[in-house]
Amino acid sequence: MTIRAPRIPLCARAAPMRGFTLVEMITVIVITAIIAAVVAVFIQAPVQGYVDTAARAELADEADTAVRRMSRDLRLALPNSVRVSSDGKYLELLLTRTGGRYLDQEDGVTEGDGVHALDFGDSSALSFTTVGPVPPSSSDTSEQIQIGPAGQGDYVVIYNLGPGQDPANAYCGGDSCGNRAKIASVDGRVITLAANPFALQSPSLQSPSHRFQIVSTPVTYACTNGALERYADYPISSAQPTPPGVAPDMLAKDVTGCLFSYSTLANVRSALVGITLTMQKTSTNSGKITLFHQVHVDNTP
Repeated sequence: MTIRAPRIPLCARAAPMRGFTLVEMITVIVITAIIAAVVAVFIQAPVQGYVDTAARAELADEADTAVRRMSRDLRLALPNSVRVSSDGKYLELLLTRTGGRYLDQEDGVTEGDGVHALDFGDSSALSFTTVGPVPPSSSDTSEQIQIGPAGQGDYVVIYNLGPGQDPANAYCGGDSCGNRAKIASVDGRVITLAANPFALQSPSLQSPSHRFQIVSTPVTYACTNGALERYADYPISSAQPTPPGVAPDMLAKDVTGCLFSYSTLANVRSALVGITLTMQKTSTNSGKITLFHQVHVDNTP
């Protein structure tokens, strides 16, 4: 008996496999490239607009932050201590930590029991008593002033009238000179000075309201090399340093223009500081932004 294998219908046989021809592949690539180019033309403008808008927002935020920092320091500036370089690129001030009122001989103070009037006649009298505790500065956690490191300590300034008004000029040279005295120690309400320059003034310039300020460090803002920088913790000098000989902190970059101005108000013990800041990111089409801000400065000594 012979057994035959079943016959497979012709329709059930596997069809031969076929691939893309080179012409077909090139055609698809060309069509895809054309479609991508058309899509790119339509989405390029919105994407570039978004990038430019984001860059402008970043510039505006950076400029606003820098101006706010400057405004905060200017509001803490010692009265009549703001000075601007002739080219308007450097602004310097003496940073005030705190202040108060001192006991004067006119108050009928009787020496004794640790109470001392500020002596404007005897240079050997180094201690004076404040009216009430010395107010803490914004960085202090106690009621006493923290004396800085040697050579960079805090100073008592009385009746500052500013540059050109010697001896009532805190920008005098030296640790204790003119109307500025270096603090040696603070004990409760008693402040002891390293020297008493107030008794050497000619004429003697006392504060009509018996006020004093405590100054920590000069601060300089400079617009150089395409950046806005802040300098601090350098010695006080009679000539404005441009720039000071210390390392600065960066406040803003991409600065293409900057100008500081200082103008006193007639018959008023105050002034206006103008800050003009122009910034631009060179790697984008965001354009330039210019921010102008004015800060009121109280110059009541």
